[in-house]
This record gives sequence, C-alpha cells and structure tokens, in this order.
Amino acid sequence: MADAATAPLLAERTTLRLGGPAARWVVARDDEELVGAVRAADEAGEPLLVLGGGSNLVVADEGFAGTVVEVATRGVTSDVDGDDPTCGGAMVTVAAGESWDGFVATAVERGWVGVEALSGIPGSVGATPVQNVGAYGQDVSQTVASVRTWDRVERAWRTFAHADCGFGYRHSRFKAEPGRYVVVSVTFQLRLGTLGAPVAYAELARSLGVEPGARAPLADVRAAVLALRRGKGMVLDEPDHDTWSAGSFFTNPVLDPADVPAGAPAWPQPDGSVKTSAAWLIEHAGLGKGWGAEVTGGRATLSTKHTLALTNRGGATTADLLALAREVRDRVEQRFGVRLVNEPVLLGCEL
Repeated sequence: MADAATAPLLAERTTLRLGGPAARWVVARDDEELVGAVRAADEAGEPLLVLGGGSNLVVADEGFAGTVVEVATRGVTSDVDGDDPTCGGAMVTVAAGESWDGFVATAVERGWVGVEALSGIPGSVGATPVQNVGAYGQDVSQTVASVRTWDRVERAWRTFAHADCGFGYRHSRFKAEPGRYVVVSVTFQLRLGTLGAPVAYAELARSLGVEPGARAPLADVRAAVLALRRGKGMVLDEPDHDTWSAGSFFTNPVLDPADVPAGAPAWPQPDGSVKTSAAWLIEHAGLGKGWGAEVTGGRATLSTKHTLALTNRGGATTADLLALAREVRDRVEQRFGVRLVNEPVLLGCEL
C-alpha cells in the first residue's frame, strides 16, 4: 500500500491526464487481494475508488481523500478451444483488470465472434458491463453471459446472469447502484467463426464495403473500426492530445419523438422513444471541432477530430474541463431544449 506521499497522482492513471492525489493506493493482482482491499476500506469507513483503466473517469484537482484500489487482475479462460470446428460457441471468462482492447484482439485471433466492433475502446474489462459499453452497432450486453461481483452492501460474492444485469443504453444495475458492486470477472458467450457479427452500423458498413446486415472477416472489422476511431481521436496515442479524453463525454439523448429537433438524426427505440446524436446537437449549437479556447484559455477544448470528446490540450485542470463541459451542455440546452448528460463518472466534482 502506498500513502499520499508515494502514491501516483490520479492524473497518471486516467486517460484525461487529470486528477490530484489519493490518500492511499493499493494494487490488487488477484481476486482475493481485490476483495480484501475493498473490505478493509469499507470496514475502516474510508472512501473507496476501485480503479480500472481510468478511461471513463473525471477526478477533481484536489484528488481523492480515500483509498484507491487499482484492479490489476489478469486472466482469460475459455471452455473450448477457439479453433475447434465442432463447437458453435465459447464461454470466455475474463478478469476485471484485463485490458478491454487486449481482450478484443485475443477474441479476433481466436475466432470468438461478437466484440470485434468494440475494438480500440480504452479501459478495463470490468468497467464494460457497468456502462454497457458500446460502439459501431455492438454493445457488451449482446455477449455478456454473467458478471461476478463482490457486493459491498451484503458483503458477499454475487454472480448476476445476463437477465439480472438490468442492461439498457449505457446503463446497468451496476451503474444504477454506484459503488455497490465490485466487478471481479465477466463471462462472455461468443460464437465461433471467421466472420464477424452482422454489421449494424452504416458508417462501418461503408468502410468495409458491405451492405448493413452483411458480415465481414473478423480481422477486417477490427481494422476498420480502429481506423475509424483513430480518425476521430478515439484510440489512445500519447503525442495526440485529441486522445487525451474520456471518449464520448455526453451520452446520446433518448427523447420523446416530438422533442427531437428538426433535422437531427433519429433512431427509433423499442419503447417508442427516439435516440438522437449528441454530437449533432453540439455542432448545430455552433460548437465546432476544436471549440472552447475562449472558455479555458485553450487548455481544454473539444477534440479537433470529434465534437463529442472533451480534451486536455496538455495544461488543463479538471476545473477547466468542467467549465468547458458546462458551457457545451448549457448552449445545447439553450438552443434545443435538450439537456446533455455526462457519460464519464465524476469523482469529487460535478457539472
């Protein structure tokens, strides 16, 4: 365990490169260390942050007056050989601390189908069911079979089958009760094959040269998604400050059909509501790529590649980023009457 004098700044462990020190820091390399550190903090009544890849986190400049438990667990196990032609699918259990994109790369190599369009997303496997991470027509709820957790309220191990995870758009039961469940591992049910799942996203289909609903080789899908994400500054790259972000900062609003602004994209949902594009709303509120220098002195701006990412240009503070986020949110609300909601978790700060 490291104390505040020796612990890293949270800025060193978040993709935004923002955030002050923690009071204590524990690195957990197996499930027993992870749960033991969580229990110790809870029994001491200390604030706790369970930290994965730091890709969906905005931490206050003052830091965190509690214990950070860094999830460094590893392991990917399957119930079948990915090359076995007699099997139609595989149950794959992945430790929470594994890199998400590393797991996707493994899945593509092994012929595990269903997560290839989620290539390039930063962060750890344990975070993905919490947010029901998704992109390019896939989300993890399509392949999650179960989630093993430590319940901090009941102080007991609990495993949730897919049907009990409460998945929705960028939502789950784990997000609905923040902090209660520590994800220890995730089990995915994946098909076996050389072709990816049917391509459900028009931009990706165009990039692959196929019609929506068609299939393409797994490796081609991964390569195409990575290229699209790089073009939007959504693949981590140290020299590129457009990637110093938390990814998409606002979720796409889900609205009553009558409330969708004229001309905005509209994707009907099963419950009769309509999802629209936060990026479209931002751009049509007059906030283009790279906007924000007048708010923060240029220290934090919208990405020069994608208006949905708020970026640290190298000298920003969390206060700068939040000032930018508030201005974006408020201008969209003034223009369209739609209030954007942040996707990243805010620790010790608020919009």
